[in-house]
Amino acid sequence: MGRVILFMSLPLDGFIAGPNVGIENPMGDGGGRLHNWMFVGKTSQEIRSFEEESFKDTGAIIMGKRTFDVGVGPWGENPTFHAPCFVLSTIAHPQILKAGGTTFTFVTDGIESALALARTVAGEKDVIVMGGANTAQQYIKARLVDEMQFHLVPVLLCEGVQLFEHIGGEKIELENVETIDAPDVIHLKFSVVKS
Repeated sequence: MGRVILFMSLPLDGFIAGPNVGIENPMGDGGGRLHNWMFVGKTSQEIRSFEEESFKDTGAIIMGKRTFDVGVGPWGENPTFHAPCFVLSTIAHPQILKAGGTTFTFVTDGIESALALARTVAGEKDVIVMGGANTAQQYIKARLVDEMQFHLVPVLLCEGVQLFEHIGGEKIELENVETIDAPDVIHLKFSVVKS
């Protein structure tokens, strides 16, 4: 069985989106800076290579409804994931099929159910929890995350959507597995220490 990995770009102050997130403003005011390291100054081939490398071991993806709502347009008809995606929602919705093997299945009965479905289709590959904040917080609080991969960006958003709120009072120990410095980002990989 693969790992359950929280995968996010993160500024130094822990806000994963700016204020006023919406369909026309997917990362909120100023939040687009969190992804500049992936796109600015890169060729389309460099971007595609990075995305393929990032998702090569991914068997399934879990996301919240808000992440789906603001992302489905920009992701286009052939999202880079090329894997089944499970969207946490309070409202049932027919499955959406995209090119390249990406599907969006809406799960209305909670995070454990979404994870069970994701693990079934992922097999030996990893399950990525990619956001938004509420979804990440639920998986962290339930101790269902095995690894956290953060792309630490040298900016301060100062307001917006905070990642590390609402995760409970129980201490979480992390073991640093990998640190890679790049000009505009530091890639951090932590294993969650299980008691």
